[in-house]
Amino acid sequence: MIENASDRPAPDGVYVGSAGADAPMDRGWLLGHFKPEDDPRHSTDVEIKWGTHPPGDERAEWAVGEKRTALLVLISGRFRLRFPDGDVVLAEQGDYVVWGPGTDHSWIAEEESVVMTVRWPSIPGYAVGH
Repeated sequence: MIENASDRPAPDGVYVGSAGADAPMDRGWLLGHFKPEDDPRHSTDVEIKWGTHPPGDERAEWAVGEKRTALLVLISGRFRLRFPDGDVVLAEQGDYVVWGPGTDHSWIAEEESVVMTVRWPSIPGYAVGH
C-alpha cells in the first residue's frame, strides 16, 4: 500500500497523483486520449477532468455539436449548467448532471466551485479544454 505518494515511487503501470496538482497541466484533464500512450492515464474510452473555478468563471462559448456523453459532479461550491431548454444548478456536494451527444451546453460557477467531469468516449481531434 502506498500511503504517501511523495515518499515512494508507484508500482509499474500505476500512476499516483493529486488532482489539484496535476489538473493545471492539461487545463484540468487528468485522463484521456491526450495523455502519452505509455501513461496509465491514457484512455480512448473516457476523459476525466478536475475543474476548479472562481466565482463568476464561465465557459467562453457554448459547446455545440458535442459527440460525447458527459457526467459532471459537484465536489464543492455552486455550479450552473446551461442547456438550450433550461438551466440546472448543482448546489449540494454530490449533485450531478448527465447529458448525451448533441446536447449543447455552457456553464458558470456561481460560487468558488470544484467539479469533476467524466466524458466518453475520448475522441482525438477535440482540443483539451473546457
